[in-house]
Amino acid sequence: MKAGPRRGESQAPSFMEGLLRRIRELTGRDEEDVREALEDMIEEAESRGIGRLPPEERTLLLNAVAFGELRVDDVMVPRADIEGVDVEAGLAEVIAAMRRSGHSRLIVYRGTLDEVLGIIHVKDLLPFWGDGKAFSLAEIVRPVLVVPPSMRVLDLLLEMRRSHQHVAIVVDEFGGTDGLVTMEDICEEIVGELQDEHERTTPPVLVERPDGTVEADARVDLEAVEEHLGLRLLDEEEREDVDTLGGLIYALIDRIPEKGETIPHPAGILFEILDADPRRIRRVLIHRPPAAGSPKGEPM
Repeated sequence: MKAGPRRGESQAPSFMEGLLRRIRELTGRDEEDVREALEDMIEEAESRGIGRLPPEERTLLLNAVAFGELRVDDVMVPRADIEGVDVEAGLAEVIAAMRRSGHSRLIVYRGTLDEVLGIIHVKDLLPFWGDGKAFSLAEIVRPVLVVPPSMRVLDLLLEMRRSHQHVAIVVDEFGGTDGLVTMEDICEEIVGELQDEHERTTPPVLVERPDGTVEADARVDLEAVEEHLGLRLLDEEEREDVDTLGGLIYALIDRIPEKGETIPHPAGILFEILDADPRRIRRVLIHRPPAAGSPKGEPM
């Protein structure tokens, strides 16, 4: 049997004890200080052979620490990406919207997204299938929380648990809808992306067509587009304000283009808008140039 330390002898603190002590010391410091201190401590512990944390555990630990500093507007789905139906919609229209979006829940609004009434879940529709029962969306809509963008995510999580509601609408100071947050969005901030067993696999965001054109989701990362085409489409200064293909197109013409519109790029590329609405671009067809040659279209 291994003897414990004698009285008066100091025992090296465990990694967890040191971690908790360091967190207490950093109370009141900003998120960056806390994260840097924890990273330094993990690296120091590993270099001394105290124990190497698997990458997943390291990420989980750091995400959990940063979680307390997050605000609702850090994790919300923006207004342009909210899927919803008008309260006057019929059963067939609601079902079609769910099939189109791939979501089992939809926001219910009156007129516009600035007047959100609640949410509808696919399970709420089951009593109306096949029995001829009168359908009224207004009578079965479920309530949602309404929160400001500055609210701490941790406080929202506690409120969701207390109220047993898993969806919150984010509103600005004038009462307009800014975005939406779900319980799943919050959990993903700590454990990473979650995928429901019923979720369909997301199709590729860049699809090469036989004719050489490329079909793309407008939200695809601009660097992925550049790598696929073998061209640099923005210089470093312009790149600071543009992250996606849709953002690049908007920067070229300073407005949301219409479906069917074509937008030329100085590199000789032509962007054809396959799908768009007044608020955002959805899908784009990229026509390659016959030859790339421009300051903004140099080969990578």
